Amino acid sequence: MTGQKARVERDSMGSMEVPDGAYYGASTQRAVLNFPISRLRFSRRFIRALALIKLCAARVNSGLGLLDRRIGEAIVKAAQEVADDRFDDQFVVDIFQTGSGTSTNTNANEVIANRAGELLGGALGSRLVHPNDHVNLGQSSNDVIPTAIHLAALTAIQEELVPALEALGGSLKAKSEEFWGIIKTGRTHLQDATPIRLGQEFLGYYGQVERGVRRLAHAQEELREVALGGTAVGTGVNTHPEFAQRVCHYLSEALGVMVRESDNHFQAQSTLDAMVEASGVLRTVAISLHKIANDVRWLGSGPRAGLGELVVPEVQPGSSIMPGKVNPVIPESLIQVVAHVLGNDTAVALAGQGGYFELSTMMPVAAHNLLESIELLAAAVRSFDVRCVRGLAATEKGPEMVERGLMLGTALAPAIGYDRAAEIAKEAAKTGRTIREVARERTNLSPEELGRLLQPERMVEPGLGAGPGSG
Repeated sequence: MTGQKARVERDSMGSMEVPDGAYYGASTQRAVLNFPISRLRFSRRFIRALALIKLCAARVNSGLGLLDRRIGEAIVKAAQEVADDRFDDQFVVDIFQTGSGTSTNTNANEVIANRAGELLGGALGSRLVHPNDHVNLGQSSNDVIPTAIHLAALTAIQEELVPALEALGGSLKAKSEEFWGIIKTGRTHLQDATPIRLGQEFLGYYGQVERGVRRLAHAQEELREVALGGTAVGTGVNTHPEFAQRVCHYLSEALGVMVRESDNHFQAQSTLDAMVEASGVLRTVAISLHKIANDVRWLGSGPRAGLGELVVPEVQPGSSIMPGKVNPVIPESLIQVVAHVLGNDTAVALAGQGGYFELSTMMPVAAHNLLESIELLAAAVRSFDVRCVRGLAATEKGPEMVERGLMLGTALAPAIGYDRAAEIAKEAAKTGRTIREVARERTNLSPEELGRLLQPERMVEPGLGAGPGSG
């Protein structure tokens, strides 16, 4: 506190100087001194969720007659101000802190208590409103922090990630329809395969995104179940039996999402299983997005020495030395986000292993990584959709290469057999000629029969007419 004006606050360990204008108190200041680890702090969305828990708890405790109504009203007003981001700079505790998040729960209790006391006419540190006896009534860090994580993740998925994915899905579906008439060479094992519509490729991308939203819906269902009401170890000691159910009702109204008290508090507080599952779904969504972004940048590679089947929107110069070069920077940005999300998922998975007996002790790092993954994916998806996918255009290169594709020989197999068709494909590859040209010489098929068999349109639809396929 050297060089700063300070006041003295007290907690159960004694006196502690805190900055004179700080709304937090002694216990928070101890945590600031104990954890000078990083610049990482809890996110705005988490702080909002935590403040709303305190707000709804004060409403319930007042209604149950456990909290003086005047004090309860002051806590509600103070907590609303915290939820509305008026006091974000007062949440000063590092992410890397006590594994239960107790320091951040205490930080919230002290800020709300001091602000509520101020609203009642008291000075900061007056303790007209007590951080433990009043703000934290019926609660423990051990059930509040996991509840706040669930609420923050649940709302972030609903309000940010799902809308971003649904918009991207709509754009991919529109491109599928736009590109439906374009037939190109398919690729398996990075080698030429039977023809495919460009629109069918994009239909596959749309399907990935659509199923990602579906998978997130299941993760959201798991996150709706919250630990609140279990207090220290899941037994619910020192809380009213109706407390958690009533708080969840108010939280559902405030957040616009349905949340419910866990029917098994012992698992809710001793594990991070729902968070691990949610992070795993984010990992799956991220890997799907990686496939889409990577395909787009490869299909747009070139423009002359690459595949060149797509024109990727030009959004910025691509080189400081090569004039006119344009790079697929938006897909590259998304791919880097995917890498970061996979790293975050590893941290969440390891945090999930940190449940020892009645408490998980790696909650803050799980919260940070889970919420960061949601926010990063949502932002990267929005950018990829708006700055890349919507502006994609097809070139003539894909259709032009179909006639030269060796896998057109697949269509000959029903008429001449697999082995003879393979011989024709190998000769075409060796000589640089087309399947049609070699087949005219090596088979008795008439030009009309060859024309019927070697129609790419017949090979992009299900059925037996195009003959057997293989990987």
